[in-house]
Amino acid sequence: MTKVTPDPPETDPTAPQQPESTPRDIPSFADIKATPRTPSTLFAVSPEASSETLMTYLVETLASVDVLVHNLVDLLDGSSRNALLGISNSVMLAEITANRVLDQIDPRE
Repeated sequence: MTKVTPDPPETDPTAPQQPESTPRDIPSFADIKATPRTPSTLFAVSPEASSETLMTYLVETLASVDVLVHNLVDLLDGSSRNALLGISNSVMLAEITANRVLDQIDPRE
């Protein structure tokens, strides 16, 4: 009977061994506050825009994303469909939250 996997190669006992853990030469990217935040100048929001205007735009954008997601959901099935429905729920929660903030800015009587 033949062996399916070959034996491992023999190692030279006099060869230098690598340490168990080597120090990382790459800086850690986990500390977000290590680099200062500089806003992108490619897309900018006018500093004169009111909070109500920004929130209204946010709500409309979230509603548009929700419509796009629901259109795509009809084309998928299985786990991809479930993942997209999860995204849709997150968008819906963000939209509800933004609407609540709008209600606090300009309460309807």
